[in-house]
Amino acid sequence: MKCSLALLALLSASAASAQEPARGAPPDAPDPILEGLVQDALTHRPELAQSSTAVEAERERVPQAGAMPDPMFQVGIQNDGFKEIQIGKMETSYLSFMLTQPFFFPGKRGLRGEVARLGADQAEAAVARMRLSVEAEVRRAYLDLLLARDQLALLARTEALWLQSEKAARARYAVGEGAQSDLLRAQLERMRLRQQRLALEAQERTRVQELNRLRHRPLAEPIPTVRRIRDLADPALPPVAEALADAEARTPELAQAQLAQAQAEKRVALARREKLPDFTVSAGVMARGELDPMWQLSLGVTLPVWSGQKQNRAVAESAARARGSAHGEMAVRDLVRLRTEERLALLASARETVKLYRQELLVQSEAMATSTLGQYQTGRIPFASVLDGLNTWLATQGGFLDAVAQLQRLGIAQRELSLEAPGGAGGGMATGPVPGAGGGMGGQKAMGGGASVSQGAPAPAEESGGAATSGGM
Repeated sequence: MKCSLALLALLSASAASAQEPARGAPPDAPDPILEGLVQDALTHRPELAQSSTAVEAERERVPQAGAMPDPMFQVGIQNDGFKEIQIGKMETSYLSFMLTQPFFFPGKRGLRGEVARLGADQAEAAVARMRLSVEAEVRRAYLDLLLARDQLALLARTEALWLQSEKAARARYAVGEGAQSDLLRAQLERMRLRQQRLALEAQERTRVQELNRLRHRPLAEPIPTVRRIRDLADPALPPVAEALADAEARTPELAQAQLAQAQAEKRVALARREKLPDFTVSAGVMARGELDPMWQLSLGVTLPVWSGQKQNRAVAESAARARGSAHGEMAVRDLVRLRTEERLALLASARETVKLYRQELLVQSEAMATSTLGQYQTGRIPFASVLDGLNTWLATQGGFLDAVAQLQRLGIAQRELSLEAPGGAGGGMATGPVPGAGGGMGGQKAMGGGASVSQGAPAPAEESGGAATSGGM
């Protein structure tokens, strides 16, 4: 009886600890540890520095594209006959110094500079995408670290509950009121928890290593956390029009597509301008020794006699590429709208799922577990029902952690403005297998590494007992 009362008290304390918010900063206050990790990654990530130098290189191309052609200086000699130098003796013998400067037709230099500038702007938009992705990677890795540590905390409460369950079963078995199978099952479940702890501890280490890699730090550098995943504020659900406007304004891929279209239009204008002739101005002085020097000034014009094969084809090529860029911009805009509305729909569903957990599932699972414990004390139900009740409560707690993590991943994806499909690589919403999230909690499948987690919240366990198919710890 004392063991049963202790088990009931421990369950109540665990439930209260699981549902009460953490003390300190409010949930919507910035997490200084997370913000520091993000800043470290944005400052020290080598890939980001590499992309920034690429922008610098592109910027250096702009003045090159709009520069004048290099002049040419020539030195020559003209001499009458082959027997001796006749400079100063013959009027047609001289030493010449010639300077030639090509000039583009007006407008060509400016268009070439614009084409190069728009290329540099596209490279800068690529850096903006990388910055968003780096920040999102850090936030997801930090979220996974919080999830692993919260799962370890839940595992510690689980171990205490199973220990008390084992004591209760042992006490009843000692006085002949319980079956030996009850004791053996309680012992088995507690042994399974050791396996799960190893998996979760390994997961915690890998999350720390990933965060350190993202910010270019030693992999083993410890990362403290003060937040619990259950205490994080739910991501806001903006109106569709507001979210679409924000996505179209901030999505780097759309900015790149718009810049590419503008660049293609400038290329068309430049190709048309290339059909116009360029000029060459030459000036020279001919030294004739003791005779008076001569001078020369000439103007040359290129003749686009092959424009049918060259310049006209270049115009047609640039126009075709411009049409393709326009279609590409429309395709990217459509994709931005699709991904935004997909995330909003999933975000709304995830918010309702977490709300359902908080308002009903957690309360109901605790009430069911408490009820089975009370009935077990009076001898009205077998010990197996107690175990099933505890399994349901623990599975619901784990499912709640996964549901909150899923909601936070959706919020991160919305902030990242990724064009990846929800749940895809970089989309930030796939949870993957959760080590230690399967066996050891009643009839759940023991995997040693965890059970796979589908999108959305895990289904609550059936009240009739058995296995709670939670996707989490």
